[in-house]
Amino acid sequence: MGYIEDLRKIVGHRPLIFVGAVTVIIDEMGRLLMQQRKFPYGYWGITGGLMELGESTEDVARREIFEETGLTVDKLNLINVYSGPENYIIAENGDEFYVVTVAYYTEGFKGELNIDKSESIKFEFFYPNELPKNIVKSHKVILDEFISKHYSKEIQLKR
Repeated sequence: MGYIEDLRKIVGHRPLIFVGAVTVIIDEMGRLLMQQRKFPYGYWGITGGLMELGESTEDVARREIFEETGLTVDKLNLINVYSGPENYIIAENGDEFYVVTVAYYTEGFKGELNIDKSESIKFEFFYPNELPKNIVKSHKVILDEFISKHYSKEIQLKR
């Protein structure tokens, strides 16, 4: 059992603040790795999760990438930090929380893609202008900012 589960035993469903990290993973063709999730079912997102005690946000990003995909990464580059009222979430079980999300991107990874079936339906690489429609709202904000800063209009239109 992890930190969050232990904390929830004490405070119940009350609103809490959590820190998490997500990572945009880019392959050698410039495509972005997207995860079709089980929660919310069928929606697409990027790898990530919440911090455990003693972790840095970089540790969270690397751990979640490995747990969800089986891939390892070295260099993480900061996209931005996201927080505030638009990051308020009520989980299906009634847990309430505000999340501070640190978003990274990486262009280098190692290993074979191995799907954690408890969290994911599938993974697929997409060009930035061909992303699926049903993306988790908070991840869409991150992807839009990342794409606008790191892909020129010409590259987006060619692909």
